Amino acid sequence: MVSKAAGIPTGYAHDEQGAQSAATNYGIALGSADMYNTEKRHAIVNTVYAPDVAAAQLPAFDQVYSRASFLEKIGLDKDGAAPSGQTFVSRVIPVGTKVTSFSGSTATVALWYTSLFGLSGDGSKNPVTESWYTTTYQLKWVDGDWKVTDFTQEDGPVPVGRDQRASTAEDMTKAVEEYGGFTYAR
Repeated sequence: MVSKAAGIPTGYAHDEQGAQSAATNYGIALGSADMYNTEKRHAIVNTVYAPDVAAAQLPAFDQVYSRASFLEKIGLDKDGAAPSGQTFVSRVIPVGTKVTSFSGSTATVALWYTSLFGLSGDGSKNPVTESWYTTTYQLKWVDGDWKVTDFTQEDGPVPVGRDQRASTAEDMTKAVEEYGGFTYAR
């Protein structure tokens, strides 16, 4: 039965569909703007990763997501917050999954998704852009749920873009504020 821990769906079925749902929802959490907030990042990592892996990986996540030069480059302050009048957007939008291996205690699930990333609002020097990736998650059945033990990421597949006009900074900010993200289950 799916429940929530730290706002992230957990408690998946011990089958291939459960592994796909776990990988999808965990990918959404790991790709969210919450990863740029120390307290929320710790909750996400401790929820989606196997306990031993979380303990080992948390310092590396903290180093990456708290590095001043990185935060400055993407337009955030030292605490991972957007400048006044702007909204930081980091969202994963799943397109599909496939199980590439499965046993009773482990699964490998590839998640294909598009992502939105950047700052919306007037004066943004890092406007929201779209990218496409496939992240492959190694999952392990731990204490009655699927947990991440490792992952790899690659670009694409990337579809041909349409000739749609980009939205204004105001429209993008309004959409981000009005439309919440999804969680998925199979």
